Amino acid sequence: MRTDPARLAAYDTLRAVAEREAYANLVLPRLLAERRLDARDAALATELAYGALRGRGTYDAILSACVDRPLAQLDPEVLDVLRLGAHQLLATRIPPHAAVDSSVELAREVAHEGAARMVNAVLRKVARLDLRAWVDRVAPDPGRDPEGYLAVYRSHPVWVVSALWDSLAAHRGKDAAYDEIDRLLEADNERPGVTLAARPGLAEQADLVKQGAEPGRYASTAAYLPEGDPARLEAVARGRAGVQDEGSQLVALALMAAPLGDRAADADRVADVYGDGDDLTEADSSGADSSGADSSDGDRLWLDLCAGPGGKAALLAATGAQRGARLVAAEIAPHRARLVKRALQPIRGVHKVVTADGTQPPWRPATFDRVLLDAPCTGLGALRRRPESRWRREPADVSRLAELQKRLLASALDSARPGGLVAYVTCSPHLAETRLVVSDVLARRDDVEQLDARPYLPGVPELGDGPDVQLWPHLHDTDAMYLALLRRV
Repeated sequence: MRTDPARLAAYDTLRAVAEREAYANLVLPRLLAERRLDARDAALATELAYGALRGRGTYDAILSACVDRPLAQLDPEVLDVLRLGAHQLLATRIPPHAAVDSSVELAREVAHEGAARMVNAVLRKVARLDLRAWVDRVAPDPGRDPEGYLAVYRSHPVWVVSALWDSLAAHRGKDAAYDEIDRLLEADNERPGVTLAARPGLAEQADLVKQGAEPGRYASTAAYLPEGDPARLEAVARGRAGVQDEGSQLVALALMAAPLGDRAADADRVADVYGDGDDLTEADSSGADSSGADSSDGDRLWLDLCAGPGGKAALLAATGAQRGARLVAAEIAPHRARLVKRALQPIRGVHKVVTADGTQPPWRPATFDRVLLDAPCTGLGALRRRPESRWRREPADVSRLAELQKRLLASALDSARPGGLVAYVTCSPHLAETRLVVSDVLARRDDVEQLDARPYLPGVPELGDGPDVQLWPHLHDTDAMYLALLRRV
């Protein structure tokens, strides 16, 4: 019997994640396309690959009880076969004999006969108990070590459980955090749906609904695709809409909805940025939309400081074109800057993509009316979409990234003109990447005020006491996006 293509694709995905630090959401679709798996096999491969990655912490704890040596001493290839087998046995409806037999064949194909025999013996031990019984046996006592218990039960590193619990307590209160932490971790392990973003002036939410999507919960631009490939929608195929989490849309919309202060006195700001015309993509060089809107209201130049891969930049550019505003999208990585250009190409209006380090920008200070800083972060708010990130990140990454976030936020504030707005955004709820970054930067300045961001996310419940906003997968069914709105004074 030869290994079936679905299990082999799942295994190859796990190996790419481990060996090349690849992302499963990029590797697996390519493998499915290259190998031409049918819909049934593609669904199975997706379930196995993502399930094994999400459940790795739980499965490793169980496998450790069934193997007579530390897991680190196993061949990595064999360990991934065991994780795939454990997921089939403990979290799917695949019959136990099929789960064991297929794992043995996979081990025989990717390793050797001795590995196949070991996989057979270990998985037969795993099959003796169900998931909850195994957790009760291998996890710490929840009364004495609740974080350790949740780490095993919900398959998160202990330090991530602790950080998420602290953030919940800060935003929701200690009692709510105690009640909600398990729900949050459980939500991290659920497969997210596909969310689309209509780009104003090119498509509307209603257009996506007509093509089979469902209206979003909160954002006027959002729609959910119940099933199928989003590229099959004409609006997505033509770049009039894109795939983008609703939380990601909400933070960009909030920046565009919040009021500016007094307009800048410098009338030459746009000319300074656009004077040479390089890298411009323009359907209307005046920057005006078909309704005759212009940029005379002092809200005419916007910046996306860390723009890759381009989802938020596309939403800003499309809305800006309608309002007579021009967008500069900056990205330090050339390959990501190319992705931004591709995302902006269908959008009517004037925008410019520059490859630049946001901490050392090429433009003059006090140039922009609105600045979006979606800062590089640990990505702990998007574990639903990138389950491998929880195993790849370490606590040291938080402090390293926080220093970069502070430099970028200082640069974003310097780039905003007096009265201009900055949206500080991360896809991480970790306090050291969110509130502590904002408070540290603001403590060093006397020219910035923080706005209450909640009124600019109308209809979104459970936003806490403000002035910042933290979204949550278990409350809002979005990634855990953080938003602070700051205004130069």
